[in-house]
Amino acid sequence: MMLENIDRLSTQIAALDTTITEAIAPYAAQVQQLADITGCATVSAQELIAELGVDMNRFPSDAHLVSWAKFCPQIHQSAGKTKDTGHVKGNPWVGATLGNIAASITRTNTFLGARYRRIAKHRGAPKAIVATGNAVLTIVYHLLSEPDTRFQDLGPTHFEQRINQHRKARSLATALQAITGQTITIRDGKAIISEPDAA
Repeated sequence: MMLENIDRLSTQIAALDTTITEAIAPYAAQVQQLADITGCATVSAQELIAELGVDMNRFPSDAHLVSWAKFCPQIHQSAGKTKDTGHVKGNPWVGATLGNIAASITRTNTFLGARYRRIAKHRGAPKAIVATGNAVLTIVYHLLSEPDTRFQDLGPTHFEQRINQHRKARSLATALQAITGQTITIRDGKAIISEPDAA
């Protein structure tokens, strides 16, 4: 009986695979576009297209798509107090697909992988998953909006390369001032240290 059940389920799976292949055939180019995203295999690309469609004109911007999918933190204000309620449940199929993509991204040596780890380090894994899903949806929006566009990974060092070196130096100087009591000024890329006046 167990073998009969396995055969029956295998037949159903094969029939469903055939139906999906036929249904997604007109969108093969879009599936390939999305499948190039880090962590997004062909099946995930098909699932996203099934739930989102390929016409991004319905959404005025990528932020509207992310908001529709409920893949952004929700903030509520009451009596002058702001409360971060975290992630709100939206479309469960989109959420599950983005969650799977984000989970497969976490250890990759890529732009999205580095983004996940940077956020997880400071804000925790759940928020990093939401932020990564947010980034993937943003990429999906732009790829589907521009059919000739292809995904290109920016590399894991993209964040560090974009940090303003002068701003980082000033930030470190401020931290050192708080610890040592010295006055530290950054001028022409060099630190000028002044000892505090003796009392």
